[in-house]
Amino acid sequence: MRWKTTRFDLDLSSPLVMGIVNITPDSFSDGGHHQHLNAALQHAERLLKDGADILDVGGESTRPGAEPLSLAQELARVLPFVQEAVRWQVPISVDTYKPEVMQAVLDREVDIINDVWALRQPGAEQVIAGHGGCGVCLMHMQGDPKTMQTKRMSGDVLIEVAAFLRERSLALLDLGVDSQRLLLDPGIGFGKSIEQNFQLLARQAELLRLGFPLLAGWSRKSSLGQVLAIDGHVPEPQQRQVASVAAAVLAVDRGASVVRVHDVKETVEALKVWRAMSAQLRPI
Repeated sequence: MRWKTTRFDLDLSSPLVMGIVNITPDSFSDGGHHQHLNAALQHAERLLKDGADILDVGGESTRPGAEPLSLAQELARVLPFVQEAVRWQVPISVDTYKPEVMQAVLDREVDIINDVWALRQPGAEQVIAGHGGCGVCLMHMQGDPKTMQTKRMSGDVLIEVAAFLRERSLALLDLGVDSQRLLLDPGIGFGKSIEQNFQLLARQAELLRLGFPLLAGWSRKSSLGQVLAIDGHVPEPQQRQVASVAAAVLAVDRGASVVRVHDVKETVEALKVWRAMSAQLRPI
């Protein structure tokens, strides 16, 4: 299985690690730490040194309750980073739902568009179809970031997520988008309860029936914090490192081709152990 992107044809026969670069003052996990350009670039360089295969940069927080960011603000945050990072000759992904931002970063040779709205904003599908070569990640989200945790999903979460991702992927295929450009993300934490998130993890392999590779984004999510809580005390996002790495390995073991993480070094090391074990699993 391969993932075709603007400049790279990524081999998914072994799981890839996507390192998160938040250029935001209000991210749930590391808001404000890398909002300035030099800090973001230094952080990205460190992620690559730690073993990241892909860098995923975002200028707008999608944490629960987040207010929308203006187009001008998002471009001002993202474009200076992109203009420098594309020179590093590593796959660069941009986390955005605005078609204008998509077009602007694709014009600067960004490799992947990672959209929590799964290209449902007017004009987004046309930008991707018109580009002809970038990779795309389509994510399931219930509602929008401002309301998703107050209007959560009901029913069989896997059936609903699968139906949504099937519809969105078929919409792109109908526009002539190459199937090898697509990756699907079940959207852990985006309008789902704790139980629903873990149901998606337990049954994640069923989503492979859709015929596309999967991305899993468990890093520092609130569901992990709730599982770790002791006497009602929920650890802060930065204190969920071990749980995040465990969830990433479990997701890979259930078929995820890409894991989106904050803690790159630790995830890379854990996946080396997983690979060593997997190499011994041969048919009798």
